[in-house]
Amino acid sequence: MVEGKVVLVTGAGRGIGREIALLMAKHGAKVVVNDFGGSVDGTGSDEGPAVEVVNEITASGGTAIANTGSVAERKDAEAMIRDAIDAYGRIDVVVNNAGILRDTIFHKMSEPDWDSVLAVHLKGAFNVSRSAATYFREQESGAYVHFTSTSGLIGNFGQANYSAAKLGIVGLSKSIALDMQRYNVRSNCISPFAWSRMIGTIPDNTPEQQARLEKIKQMKPEHQAPLAVYLASDAADGVTGQIFGVRMNEIFLFSQPRPIRSVHRSEGWTPNTIAQQMRPAMEADFYPLDRSADIFSWDPI
Repeated sequence: MVEGKVVLVTGAGRGIGREIALLMAKHGAKVVVNDFGGSVDGTGSDEGPAVEVVNEITASGGTAIANTGSVAERKDAEAMIRDAIDAYGRIDVVVNNAGILRDTIFHKMSEPDWDSVLAVHLKGAFNVSRSAATYFREQESGAYVHFTSTSGLIGNFGQANYSAAKLGIVGLSKSIALDMQRYNVRSNCISPFAWSRMIGTIPDNTPEQQARLEKIKQMKPEHQAPLAVYLASDAADGVTGQIFGVRMNEIFLFSQPRPIRSVHRSEGWTPNTIAQQMRPAMEADFYPLDRSADIFSWDPI
């Protein structure tokens, strides 16, 4: 599917990123395996995970190099792209998968918790995407695959930083798709359902939480990789600006915000008439405070 393409996968030392890097290589891509090697909360660093994935790819006859830069640093992001150009002469695909978690209920969330998560997820996706954009424009081709989350698309407890970053990635992806369509560059999002070390931080203090985690454990990181490879391939020509989800063997296409109701007063509105007329007209269509688990309530298929 991606024979000869040069692919950068961020956060590729473990979990979903690792599986994507392995499958990209299996399908003939030359892979830049990026992983800073930090802990789930972003602290520390370790070159081991990226190197291990590269060794696994090369041992299987594939082609890969390691990069251990941080997506949160623009200079590191630029170095990732330069590594691809220096090693393989081009860059064809960017998979923005790197991420961290610092979950806490909103009224206890610190500014460092907010800044660090936004820096890795949202700024990181911008840094890497922008660094590749110049080359994509010059060669008039390229594909971005960004990872979002139902925590942003729908909602979740204790993840205001993560949710904001992941919904921001959706806006970033759509803007890239619009701005770079003229250069034959595609940009899409995947919202994964998969067990990973980040998901492993979810509390399991109650029977309900334990049952939820057991369901999630059925959804392996490798389930996410085929869609990422497809979106990176020429077979996905014309597929851009979309939000997909993968939940075990199910693939979803998510809706995007559009108006669903309207009300009009020719004489204009006052706060009182809004209360008297707008709310009764629209309230039946207000969205409840759903979480991801409320919407995806059935067992993984």
